[in-house]
Amino acid sequence: MAVVERTATIDATPNDLWAILADFASISHWAPNVDHSCIMTDQSQDVGAVRRIQTGGATVLETVTSWDPSKQLTYTITGLPPVIKQVTNTWRLMPTGSQTRVTLTSDIDAGPRPPQQMVAKMAGRKLGQASDQMLAGLAAAAKQSSVADD
Repeated sequence: MAVVERTATIDATPNDLWAILADFASISHWAPNVDHSCIMTDQSQDVGAVRRIQTGGATVLETVTSWDPSKQLTYTITGLPPVIKQVTNTWRLMPTGSQTRVTLTSDIDAGPRPPQQMVAKMAGRKLGQASDQMLAGLAAAAKQSSVADD
């Protein structure tokens, strides 16, 4: 398994950031690397909600497995190439004064053998780049939201 972790400190409260993350269908509104997103279940929030995202030529489903408001959101990603067994993304929000430390962790399971571990590392590099883009997009959305509130 490969683990990729990216962190950013964002000038917003955990509640403000959670409001963006919890609008699970709307990731395409703030993540620059997501072209389209929509909810695939009647449930649009909490454990069990499923969204479909398109990024470039890829389409994947993301299913919420952990939902702890203003603290943590975890979802599994399916629809990746079959060489990848499972990918899980976890967003963690930690208050630091008037800001929030946001950590996005991707766990990539391609299997235990060395060639599979190499695939997991390569996938991890791509997911790390995607995570950087999503963190920057979340920061920009939080800034835009605070300007709209003023």
